[in-house]
Amino acid sequence: MDFNDIQSAWNNENTNNVVVPTQLEKVQQANTPLDKIKKNLKNEFIYQIVSIVLIGFAPYLNRFPEQAIIPFYLLFSLFVAVSAYYLIKLFLFYKRLNKTALNTKDNLYETYFDIRLNMELYKTFGFALTPFMILFLVGVLYFTLPNGATLFTDSANSIVLFVSVLFSMLFMGVALEWWVHYYYGKYAKEIRTVLDELKEE
Repeated sequence: MDFNDIQSAWNNENTNNVVVPTQLEKVQQANTPLDKIKKNLKNEFIYQIVSIVLIGFAPYLNRFPEQAIIPFYLLFSLFVAVSAYYLIKLFLFYKRLNKTALNTKDNLYETYFDIRLNMELYKTFGFALTPFMILFLVGVLYFTLPNGATLFTDSANSIVLFVSVLFSMLFMGVALEWWVHYYYGKYAKEIRTVLDELKEE
């Protein structure tokens, strides 16, 4: 191989993934928000598991009548199945984040889009659990209030119940958006800022 061949091979070498020192410093700036996302995700995972266990004891804590226990646990089993599906997905995401090495711009892009995707997954998780929470609330009201059955038989009470359920769903939607933004979105935005700075160079 002569000098011209060597120079041609050198010029054709792919340098897309090469990170110059200034870029490397910027890429590594994303480690701080990423660490915060990992910490929040870990805490969230623990809180979700504890919450599911506590909900499982709701009939005994609220002294449900005997006839309500079987319907409650049928609903609770569906609740646990849906929760398990999403929690496994979020746990796998957490494991991926732990293995992530932010040493190139490409890695940072992949991590950013993975975070955004899992933020949407988290929102879907919350929306999937909303009907269960409302049904649990209706069940508690039905079996614990002295005249709980009138919630469904009296037309005025039924309208109030319908409006309450509708308001609860809207409130849960807004609360969920805020929660995801506060614990994950603002850190994802910091990572996006780093990516935008790298684009400008």
